[in-house]
Amino acid sequence: MRHIHLDDGLRLRFPGRSEDFDQGVEIGMLAVLMDQEIPEFSRWISRANLSQVEAIAKQMGYRVIEAGGDEDWVDITFRHGSIKSKPNLRLVHSAG
Repeated sequence: MRHIHLDDGLRLRFPGRSEDFDQGVEIGMLAVLMDQEIPEFSRWISRANLSQVEAIAKQMGYRVIEAGGDEDWVDITFRHGSIKSKPNLRLVHSAG
């Protein structure tokens, strides 16, 4: 049994359920959020679900950005395709 991250400070557990059930709930919750076309949101997900989450996100027009984690969990930010990513800034020296 593990916690499923719903929102900041809100997690669920399903005692007596299998890991497959937990993964299905996690995928379902993310699919609902993406279907609402929320411009940007972040969630902690099970690393075991990462490849399936990336495939669904791509089909629903989201980019997936990993922001850290460990061997079991990964912090993911989802950005809808219509949101432009932040520009990569670099320092340039003036001649003067």
